[in-house]
Amino acid sequence: MSDSITTEQELYSQVSDELATKEQEAQDLLEQTPEESEEDAKVKEISELSKRGYQLLKENEVNEAKEMFSKILDIEENNNYALVGLGDAERKQNNFNAAIEYYSRCLSCHPGNNYALFGLADCYKAQNQYHKAIEIWEQYLVHDDQNITVLTRVADAYRKIRDFKKSKILYLKVLDMEENNAYALIGLGHLHYDFKEYKDALFYWTKMLELNEEAVDIRVLTSIGNCHRKLKTFDDGIRYFERALKMDPNNFYALFGLADCYRGMNMQYRSVEYWNKILAMDPKNKVILTRAGDAYRNTGDYKTAKEYYNKALDIDFDIYAALGLALICKGEGKYEEAVERLYRLIRNDEKNYRLYIDLADCYVKMNQKQKAIEALESFLKLGIRSTAIAELLERIQTKGTVF
Repeated sequence: MSDSITTEQELYSQVSDELATKEQEAQDLLEQTPEESEEDAKVKEISELSKRGYQLLKENEVNEAKEMFSKILDIEENNNYALVGLGDAERKQNNFNAAIEYYSRCLSCHPGNNYALFGLADCYKAQNQYHKAIEIWEQYLVHDDQNITVLTRVADAYRKIRDFKKSKILYLKVLDMEENNAYALIGLGHLHYDFKEYKDALFYWTKMLELNEEAVDIRVLTSIGNCHRKLKTFDDGIRYFERALKMDPNNFYALFGLADCYRGMNMQYRSVEYWNKILAMDPKNKVILTRAGDAYRNTGDYKTAKEYYNKALDIDFDIYAALGLALICKGEGKYEEAVERLYRLIRNDEKNYRLYIDLADCYVKMNQKQKAIEALESFLKLGIRSTAIAELLERIQTKGTVF
């Protein structure tokens, strides 16, 4: 990437270069002075400790790096390299509040210090305080408005707070500066996906794939697959999820994508195959247990479906598992039990129109047309518009049937 600070490693390299310059200046002073002064010795010691500290950070020896930077503060109370170094060390250990204190202390003594601004913004981002992160990064951009790394970070933050316009403007600005910038392309993919603009998301992620066909990141493949899943072009989605599985046979997103594509194609036997592969790795996943239960129910295997639904409910209440058990009762002709279960669910989730549709269907099957009508009308009295409810009500009133 062409920006001035692209990675933490490069940031440390830049600091090291600055420290080398300081060390040379100190050495020049020594050569010019017959006797080494106390100040010169202090400058040299700080320079050496700083270089060692940043080298230790690069090597991920964080605690040892902290010792070096703390020694500097014993010599010079508000040394900017030491304060930033301690901030970076705390940030590496996910101690974000401690890191924020060091960066803020640095900025109070050295306003506009780019390294402190950069670290402070990253801390706020890690704490999901995106508005604060944006504010800090924008201070940074005053000094360097061509920094691609910062521009993409700000775009990411705007995406997180769902400011589509500002986020897209910054991503596109990055692409104007660097046509195929991976972070901007991926960011645009996520941005459009988050706003349910799946065709546009597909465009940017497909471009990423074209740029890295031979060494594609598996997340690009699953993202493309997810776009096809949302667009209901399931055959295309399957191709990308299968390609992802070749790279990692246990990838959750690829397995989930395949299961959901086959579910969308009503190929329940294939769907359950992949739900069970996920459950082999994560047997306590109640969402997947419920999805697998749905698949078994849709194949008519009520016995196995009940086992999966009950396993999910043993973990924690899940409305879809409870609904699945109600639908099994309906499928087995146990309409009164199904009605009882559905009313219990409605008491906890009265705005879920799907429950009323299944309830009305049970009443119709029991030849209780008026109760079916009353159930649907009770939903409409909540003041919620539902085309599905309105159409079903009209059909029962005119034809006496659900379908």
